[in-house]
Amino acid sequence: MSQAPLIVVGTGVAGWSTVREFRKLDTATPVVLITTDSGDFYAKPTLSNAYAQKRTPAQLVTTPAAKMVETLAITLMAHTQVLSFDTAARTVTLQSSAGVQTLAFSQLVLATGAHPIRVPVAGDAADAVQSVNTLDDFAAFHQGLGVDASLPDSGKGKTVVVMGAGLIGCEFANDLAQAGVHVHVSDLAPRPLAALLPEAASQQLESALAGLGIAWHFGTSVAKVEHGEDKRLSVTLSDGRSLVADSVLSAIGLRADTELARSAGLVCERGVVVNALLETSAPGVYALGDCVQYESAGQRTLPYVMPVMTAARALAATLAGTPTEVVFPLMPVSVKTPALPLVVAAAHPAVAGDWEAEGGEGAWRFVDKAGVQRGFVLAGKSTARRMEMSKLTTQ
Repeated sequence: MSQAPLIVVGTGVAGWSTVREFRKLDTATPVVLITTDSGDFYAKPTLSNAYAQKRTPAQLVTTPAAKMVETLAITLMAHTQVLSFDTAARTVTLQSSAGVQTLAFSQLVLATGAHPIRVPVAGDAADAVQSVNTLDDFAAFHQGLGVDASLPDSGKGKTVVVMGAGLIGCEFANDLAQAGVHVHVSDLAPRPLAALLPEAASQQLESALAGLGIAWHFGTSVAKVEHGEDKRLSVTLSDGRSLVADSVLSAIGLRADTELARSAGLVCERGVVVNALLETSAPGVYALGDCVQYESAGQRTLPYVMPVMTAARALAATLAGTPTEVVFPLMPVSVKTPALPLVVAAAHPAVAGDWEAEGGEGAWRFVDKAGVQRGFVLAGKSTARRMEMSKLTTQ
């Protein structure tokens, strides 16, 4: 009887990284990757700075799927949907152009990622609001906006309304503005990145992006999107103001994709709950990436690349027969806003404390009630202090 394969659902950074690390340790076990898209490998963070890189959607692919399959000696089932899985029978039921079929697995890894959060919007063009969470999403946005990322200032004459002034919203706003697009950003918060930055840093970011021509609309949200003249969109904000745009981009945030896991009876909260070995509530079923709530990170979700790489290395060892708990080091996040580069090391949300200016302009530290530094933010030239500040920070 042939050996049942290791099955990985999802070919984002989490899925591909797990297989790459696993193959370093085990070259014999058959591996099957299942994905709803083409399976081409690309770095998701590049979606929000493609215009600055002057790269089209096709140019964001770093390794075609066929090359990944050849290099790692795996089976890729592209454009295939996993309908369900049975943790007792250890089977996965899936659907593709070939129909519905069932595969047995020895171990199963869920790397299903996250979905953009969508908020209700009125109007006859509400379905024209776009989100960019995948390469296919970016390709659709790129084509619809009609701005060629490979050409400088190709966005002149175009207007985009960005919903959300968080990390992704600010990155997209900066990127589009650099391409010559006129950008409006709306958010119910009073300032950009309000949940991550001290007020002074947030104000610096607001000013820097305004310097690119970005128009801020704080304390308000997009209420209605309607079809306007010349194939443009008429956007009404909740405070009554009206804008005309070529595109509306929703960047409000991400929510872990737990639908498949929940339907199989796995324990899920804000994400699929995993222990320190990245094992779910079902033995032999593991998960990592944006879909996961990590015990090793204080029950947090960590929707960034560096935690995924750390988790993939630990999980690969476990899958290969050496149980390995994931330990997350301090992993500051670089915010891709060239108008004001930022490095953010957020304290755990449960930690009470205050922000303090530290060592001159462009540096702040988050200090708990005992006076211990638990996080920091660096802006502009002070981002060079990343290593120094990391050493001073206790998680």
